[in-house]
Amino acid sequence: MTSPADYQGVILAAGKGTRMRPFSERWPKPILPVLGKPLMLHQLDMMARLGIRDVVIVIGHLGHEVVRSLGDGSKFGLRLRYVEQEETLGIAHAVSRLEPHVDRPFFLFLGDIFFGTEDLAAMVEPHASGRAQGVLACMREPDLAKIRRNFVVLTEHGNRVHRVVEKPRHPRTDLKGCGIYLFDLAFFDAVRRTPRTAMRNEYEITDAIQIFIDDGYRVEAAEVVKEDVNVSFPADLLELNLRLLDRQKELNWFGASVEVQPGAKLERTVVMDGASVGSGAMLTECLLFPLAKVPAGHVAHRTIFTPESEIRCGGAEPS
Repeated sequence: MTSPADYQGVILAAGKGTRMRPFSERWPKPILPVLGKPLMLHQLDMMARLGIRDVVIVIGHLGHEVVRSLGDGSKFGLRLRYVEQEETLGIAHAVSRLEPHVDRPFFLFLGDIFFGTEDLAAMVEPHASGRAQGVLACMREPDLAKIRRNFVVLTEHGNRVHRVVEKPRHPRTDLKGCGIYLFDLAFFDAVRRTPRTAMRNEYEITDAIQIFIDDGYRVEAAEVVKEDVNVSFPADLLELNLRLLDRQKELNWFGASVEVQPGAKLERTVVMDGASVGSGAMLTECLLFPLAKVPAGHVAHRTIFTPESEIRCGGAEPS
């Protein structure tokens, strides 16, 4: 019987993140900070809990920053290797870069999404038993707008997937695909035959999945995702940090070597390592990147501070 330790991990972290500017000019989205650690490290933790130790990361835009942040993985108890995607031509294209580096069934994560999962190991059973050659992590999504930005999964005879539809204008189901996949090595045959799309001129992962299904391979849906936050805009990063802060039932979160001067008032604010807040500053629902400095007397609401900039994310002012 196959165990999670017999699988490789794959994370795609090559996107340019143009909607995240100005952050994307310095930090790739997968290493943006979420409660003191890179977004992608939350995914690596998930893989480690599954028993996965060998992970291949596809890098592109500012890939050296990903390597600098995560290194060889030894400090996390993992072995990390990096593959470069020189052109960003879609998810299936990124997966195609992996074929020489993956030698066993693999979990595939999209590196710019924060996932909240329940029993992720349940994805292993359909494959390990030989029943399925692919498994798609899914969730029931009541928000049609979110479904239209992702893909829907159509099933028959229980969990068997017979159709996936990218960015449907008229979704026929609320079962949304969520950016975590498990594939047998045979999936690379489908990836190699995936054409570019007319709409975005990219190689879509959903087209590769459909080819895989049409080739006769069994793919199943697993409802193991409870939430997924696609960090597309600066406000998404702020909301994600505040959401996790609230779950910890703390008023604020502080990293190491933080300096808060007397008279400063913080509420629902996340302060990363080495950041400082001047005397008399008033911050509500803010996020401070590592080494960011807020001057004395400064008042801010729903704002992200980096060492170089201040980004206001909008929203109602506190009463």
